[in-house]
Amino acid sequence: MSAPDTAAFVKEYRENGFALVERLFDPSEVAELNTAITEVLDVPDIGSVAEVEPGDNGMARRIWAPTKQHGAFERASANPRLLDHVEALIGPDILFHYSKLHLKAPRVGSVVDWHQDFAYYPHTNTDLVTALLYLDDTTSENSALQAIPGSHLRGLADHYVDGFFRGKVAGADAPDASLAVSLEAPAGSVIFIHPLLLHYSSPNRSDRYRRAFLPAYRAADAYPIHFGAHAGHNEAGVRLLRGNVSDSARVEGGAWRLPLAERPFGSLFQLQEDARGTAAATGYATLEDAK
Repeated sequence: MSAPDTAAFVKEYRENGFALVERLFDPSEVAELNTAITEVLDVPDIGSVAEVEPGDNGMARRIWAPTKQHGAFERASANPRLLDHVEALIGPDILFHYSKLHLKAPRVGSVVDWHQDFAYYPHTNTDLVTALLYLDDTTSENSALQAIPGSHLRGLADHYVDGFFRGKVAGADAPDASLAVSLEAPAGSVIFIHPLLLHYSSPNRSDRYRRAFLPAYRAADAYPIHFGAHAGHNEAGVRLLRGNVSDSARVEGGAWRLPLAERPFGSLFQLQEDARGTAAATGYATLEDAK
């Protein structure tokens, strides 16, 4: 990025809690990633590589850790153009944190309720950023990300329901949806998301897919403050992408409520839906785990 572009990009992120860069990835790179999705899902049992839509074992809604399942995602997560933007936001010492891939199928596409990513992964500071890469042309009809500008400046909202972490901001504390903006953009565009940004995505009401690859990063001096089951599972995959490792943790003032769920769960979807199925091995910490 040129200096003026960098300044504008960082200003947008600091003020809004997100910054959208159109067509950061070119059509050939997007095509490679969509082909990789097809290859990952080309197995007899989709449930062995992905989380499926409720009631449809043949329809994937999330691919776990895509960077571990196909080299195309590993390469994309370390793309120099992508990391240049991440560096502008959180500094030169960059750790890869985790990755996921959401597949919002036509006329299906599970809803993602209002939440802040930091609620799931509290760290010693908030220099964490998720890069949401659209792999399809995305509008409100096929579930563009909805975000409330400036909401990251209000701190961490309450993600508890009935005494347990549910991974969503609900009830009287739910944000005013009329304040949200729809982040529409062509395939190859990336939304850089602050960990305290309130955001949401609706079901896909169109006849088109809305696939999105989400690699997440953190500054090398941002350390987890709650090492529950899911954080521990991800931590094994954390690796340095740029700069240097840190032997100290930079700590921001304040209090972060820990994500203590009622029972283990395998994904944001399961937690927000309050699924009662078999607990996943990669579920987040529960109150029982914390005792």
